[in-house]
Amino acid sequence: MKPPSALTTLRQHTTLYLAHLEAGGYSPRTLEGYQERLLPFVTWCEQRGMMTAPQVSLVVLEGYQRYLRSYRKADGKPLAQSGQLNRLSAIKMLLRWLLKRHHILYSPAEQLTLPKTEKRLPAQVLSEEEMEAVLAAQDDETLLGLRNRALLEMLWSTGLRRMELANLLLADIDAGRGVLVVRQGKGRKDRVVPVGYRALAWVQRYLNTVRPQLTQRHDSGHLFVTVKGVGLKRATLTEIAGRAIRVDAQLNKVGACHLFRHAMATQMLENGADTRHIQAILGHEKLETTQVYTRVAIGQLKAVHERTHPAEREVQPRKGKQSDSQEPS
Repeated sequence: MKPPSALTTLRQHTTLYLAHLEAGGYSPRTLEGYQERLLPFVTWCEQRGMMTAPQVSLVVLEGYQRYLRSYRKADGKPLAQSGQLNRLSAIKMLLRWLLKRHHILYSPAEQLTLPKTEKRLPAQVLSEEEMEAVLAAQDDETLLGLRNRALLEMLWSTGLRRMELANLLLADIDAGRGVLVVRQGKGRKDRVVPVGYRALAWVQRYLNTVRPQLTQRHDSGHLFVTVKGVGLKRATLTEIAGRAIRVDAQLNKVGACHLFRHAMATQMLENGADTRHIQAILGHEKLETTQVYTRVAIGQLKAVHERTHPAEREVQPRKGKQSDSQEPS
């Protein structure tokens, strides 16, 4: 690839930046995300006659920021504040890269006021009873029903991300130790995750009776495979989890694979797990990311509310409930 010159366009610079990220070892998914955030900005600039990087000023960036605030998606909904922030942050990183390589004299994005980071809680959280209903609704008398039960049990037990589950190989499971190895998870990091014996029992049943039939003609080596013996795709896992929740168990919950991750983290915290242990299992780089679940796990707050709120104290205590005279912990 030829080195950029003074006549290099903003689009060409963006292509070079994406190639730089690829050479730096960024995952294809991350590269796809940067491309989706940067190319619309390049097109927006070109439509307004700005073809080169030096033409991008603070006024231009502020104009694009206003455009993002008024932008409407195909469903008519506005772009979420987090989506606006992600796009503007990607542009900021591009301009920093151009500045380091002396293609621009300064980065106007450093003076841009970015939207505040939204502190959102998980949209939906399944209770233990709801999770059991989802799992029990799977027809384990059929090949794919048993496979789906095993992979959903694995999602709930381990809290794996969708692609982490899809990428699992047979060799990544150590049933004797009760662990599995996540290879090159988010951030291209390996980690070891505990697996419950219940989930392992379902996986073993799937391995004994189902997988050999699915891999008669071809075997990709993945733990969970399709009827053609190849690994499951992201969209397939989303469809399986979503159908299990809304069709099989008939729960009015939005979400799919990540609901199992949210449920695992929230329920373990409510049962006394340490936040740092949850962080290690989920593979979060920052503890702050895991601490979101502490605002969802409200079991202890509900117990205090029941013991101390005047309206609740008037209700006859249930059998086994602490007396009102006891102080909340």
